[in-house]
Amino acid sequence: MRGKVPDDFEKLVSLKTLNLGYNNFTSLPASLKGLSVLKILLLPHCKELKSLPPLPSSLEFVDIAGCVVIETVPDLSELENLQELNMANCEKVVDVPGLQCLKSLRRLYLTGCRACSSVVKTRISKVSLRNLRVLSMPGSEIPDWLNEEEVTYTARKNCVLKAVLIGVVVSITSDFPESLRDHIPTLMDIQAKILKMNSPIFSTTLPLMGVPKLDEDQVHLCRFLDFNPLVFQLKEGYKVQVAKRNPPYIPGMQLKKCGVRLIFERDDEIDGDEQQLDDGYQSLSEKLARFLYHLQ
Repeated sequence: MRGKVPDDFEKLVSLKTLNLGYNNFTSLPASLKGLSVLKILLLPHCKELKSLPPLPSSLEFVDIAGCVVIETVPDLSELENLQELNMANCEKVVDVPGLQCLKSLRRLYLTGCRACSSVVKTRISKVSLRNLRVLSMPGSEIPDWLNEEEVTYTARKNCVLKAVLIGVVVSITSDFPESLRDHIPTLMDIQAKILKMNSPIFSTTLPLMGVPKLDEDQVHLCRFLDFNPLVFQLKEGYKVQVAKRNPPYIPGMQLKKCGVRLIFERDDEIDGDEQQLDDGYQSLSEKLARFLYHLQ
């Protein structure tokens, strides 16, 4: 599909999913906002799409990954139900207005979005980070308070384990097959494992969305909650380990840094302003917010 999409979306009043990915149109009609029950908008790799019109407030999932010429994103503040925003490799977008208002947002993928990352970091608050499960953006560091690639679980008296936080820095090399760049949405070769007596009893692949450009480091922060086996299967003496799959599914990916942090009750439950608190007394989400603010 080339040129403009016909401006007659108002006829599709019951539409819940709209998939226009891998097309060559340059714009979308303003009538898109009238799709009042639309939940899923898929526009990946529309490489000539320059901007988005105002979006319906009913949206829960938006994917514009690989829209490499898109420059502007509308104000998202009314998308109170939005749970996932995938903007991987939207390298010309300079801001994501309204991001700070998205209280339902759980997954934010900004891999390769160098132009907007400095502004976005100021829009992500402590409250937003407490709700986020996955955050990806350009960066070469992980928080220094994340342990190294392996951590041992030790139970705390009267203190329940609530989550496992994992941070990684990855990049790809010239060995990554160019033909797969637009067709592999997730880098599948970084795993988190539970080890019992140094033998794996559970493993899961980290959701690293977006294939970054060559030599551009990307930082990914993944929070697994207590209903995930990576958390509820942990017992005294078990270890959580992050490692690259061997052999890899696809060659050409580097795991440059990784770290694990076990999150217990009260580690992330401080409300209100924490500006005057020393590092050792801050909530985990406050520490994350400060880390992102200084991320290069």
